[in-house]
Amino acid sequence: MKFDFAGQTVLVTGAAHGFGRAIAGAFATRGATVFVCDVVDVELAETVQIVGDACHGMVVDVTDRQAVEAWVRYAVATTGRIDVLVNNAGGVLGQVGRPLEEVSAPEWEAIVAVNQTGPFWTAQAVAPVMKAAVSGRIINISSGAGLGISKTGIQAYATANAGQIGLTRQLAHELGPFGITVNNIAPGFVLSNEATRRQWEAYGFDGQEELIQGIALRRLGTPADIAHAVLFLASDYARWISGVVLSVDGGK
Repeated sequence: MKFDFAGQTVLVTGAAHGFGRAIAGAFATRGATVFVCDVVDVELAETVQIVGDACHGMVVDVTDRQAVEAWVRYAVATTGRIDVLVNNAGGVLGQVGRPLEEVSAPEWEAIVAVNQTGPFWTAQAVAPVMKAAVSGRIINISSGAGLGISKTGIQAYATANAGQIGLTRQLAHELGPFGITVNNIAPGFVLSNEATRRQWEAYGFDGQEELIQGIALRRLGTPADIAHAVLFLASDYARWISGVVLSVDGGK
């Protein structure tokens, strides 16, 4: 199976490191022009440098609707098209699990905004372009927490990712008549950034061993594992797949 995205325009949110950086690189090496965004400017610039000339970066907060729209307009003005949108921005924003009654409104709202509302704004912004082309791929990156519970114990994270999965299914039916597929990837545990590394270290030896033993393939995932799944869902091989949640977790 060979993936070729020559001539295509791909947008990737949350591309300053981890999954987003790996996804951007995977598309660029297969011929795509890639537009990446994040709120972390220094690391985003590193992604652009690593991925190369085919990569264009912009500092964007995906919870800011106007900023998202400006980013999408920039991509369209540059290449005249949008073929793939990968909604990767998300995470726990440095929060830790606490009892329900101790969670503040801003803490709850911040996680829901980046993990659930952000993908709505980006999909809304690219939809007219994809509809006009009668073609497109939208791939949302959620979490295994959206299908079960959050290992961190963060209520908003599990809730927002479950909501993102619901949004995926709804948009698949709304946009399907225009030749647009909308799918979701729910990653398992991957050491993709500082937050996941801290979480891994906090488990200690026994907790790490228990986690590994609960994975069928007996290993943690890598950002490349997630990027390869994205490539598949964005390719012609997946043209009759829409509204699905693909668990990329090594097997449970």
